[in-house]
Amino acid sequence: MTILTVDTPHGPATAHLHPADGPQAALVLGHGAAGGIAARDLVAVTAVAREQGLTVALVEQPYLVAGRRSAPRPPQLDAAWLAVVDRLRAAELEGLALVAGGRSLGARVACRTAAATGAVAVLCLAFPLRPPRRSKDTPSRLDELDAVSVPTLVVQGDRDPFGMPPGGPRRTVVEVPGDHSLRKDLDAVAAAVRAWLPGVVAGAVGISAPG
Repeated sequence: MTILTVDTPHGPATAHLHPADGPQAALVLGHGAAGGIAARDLVAVTAVAREQGLTVALVEQPYLVAGRRSAPRPPQLDAAWLAVVDRLRAAELEGLALVAGGRSLGARVACRTAAATGAVAVLCLAFPLRPPRRSKDTPSRLDELDAVSVPTLVVQGDRDPFGMPPGGPRRTVVEVPGDHSLRKDLDAVAAAVRAWLPGVVAGAVGISAPG
């Protein structure tokens, strides 16, 4: 693993790079609002992607690198994420099909920036559809998912207090046991990604998916 420090408009971010031998694609993942890249679902998905020959980059936003626990507003998050992805695509991930994703807040960032990053697919772990303990009139974030024009996988706990996003023409939603942490059944999380990832990568690079 290589840890890269990347300058962004909002301070340094880090990318923890797990390179594969002769990859055709890369998976770039962001973390949740108060958690880091050591979240169990991110670790499980990283292992799946590496098994399938993808290079994986786990990105730490500048506020987390600086030791702050409170996430900034979406424009700042998105700008920092784009700076990291642009840096990686100019060097370590050059020429690779890009699958963008993350858990919770990181999933939202990946959705909002999917077009700008040129992602061929988006992976959302525990997408926070609607903040819990708020009025039913609180707007949902479904528009962020609906705006993604490439294949999308949402892996969601069946007891997630943030709600369950609906499926769609390009969006697959897999319910797994557990809550927003996705810790209860990491095997189910890994299985969902393992079943989906080869197809979207194959479609992007023009090869036959295994199986």
